[in-house]
Amino acid sequence: MKLNPIRYSSANGEVWVMTTFKAKYCHNIFDSQAVRELTDALLNEAFSLYQIRCKKLAFDSDHLHIILDMGIYSKPELAKMLKGYVAKKLFELMPWLKQKYFWGSGLWNPAYDIRNVNDMGFYLRYLDKQKYSGTGQKMLTAY
Repeated sequence: MKLNPIRYSSANGEVWVMTTFKAKYCHNIFDSQAVRELTDALLNEAFSLYQIRCKKLAFDSDHLHIILDMGIYSKPELAKMLKGYVAKKLFELMPWLKQKYFWGSGLWNPAYDIRNVNDMGFYLRYLDKQKYSGTGQKMLTAY
């Protein structure tokens, strides 16, 4: 039994999940430090806006992984909120990215993976082994 469970409107508890989003067409957009850092900042803004707790975030060349608490959201809601927020803002701030890689299309592959974390240590180590695991969790205002 948890001594201090997280409380939501009429429910309490937490559901930690490993979330993976992949760039559409497998473009290696996250090899760009500017794209990676801005995506990191935008995700942190979305976490704050939607009151989502994030334990860890890591990037590889064409995808990212996040360990977060789903809160009261369903998997489809969570994916739509985060992917939508980041794509809209990223394309507004970096219009060249859409023109160069996505030809008027969306940023993200429509598929996503959100799975329960049954061994937090395993997933934390997995994220540490990603190509870009040391994100600074900066807010957009830092730019």
